[in-house]
Amino acid sequence: MNRKLFSRLPVMAVATIATGAFLLGHATAWADGDDGPETCSNRTLHGKYGALIQGTIALPGGSLVNGMGLPIRGLSLAEFDGDGHLTQVDHVVDNGVPPTVEWAPGTGIYQVNPDCTGSAEINSSSSPFPIKLHFVIVNHGREIDQVVDANAVTAVARKLE
Repeated sequence: MNRKLFSRLPVMAVATIATGAFLLGHATAWADGDDGPETCSNRTLHGKYGALIQGTIALPGGSLVNGMGLPIRGLSLAEFDGDGHLTQVDHVVDNGVPPTVEWAPGTGIYQVNPDCTGSAEINSSSSPFPIKLHFVIVNHGREIDQVVDANAVTAVARKLE
């Protein structure tokens, strides 16, 4: 009888069920959340991520040059521990001037929300003050889109695989 029931199911329904089971298994694997397949947590960020940093910053005291900030470009390599802590190195070029330390070390903390948004605070020897930023985790935890709170600086980080 089971054979007759199975043979009556349209081929498309079988394909849809199989695809749904496959996607559900993969979604659950990347989220690491306790509230279902679409949640994120600090555990979602685990491992090394390389980032491209770009934007403009105001001079100390908040002043601008010709109404604009100074351009910065940089790279960073951060390692997230899955428990809210990170270590990193960065190489940031301010207004065309390379940094005095080739790869400046830093440490920080981060918090991931269930909706895959989050925030971080990084203390880097390349900055005289803590860097506060907000981010969104995308591409199943393989990418982080970021913006620095105090300036017009953004970064896109990709997981090293």
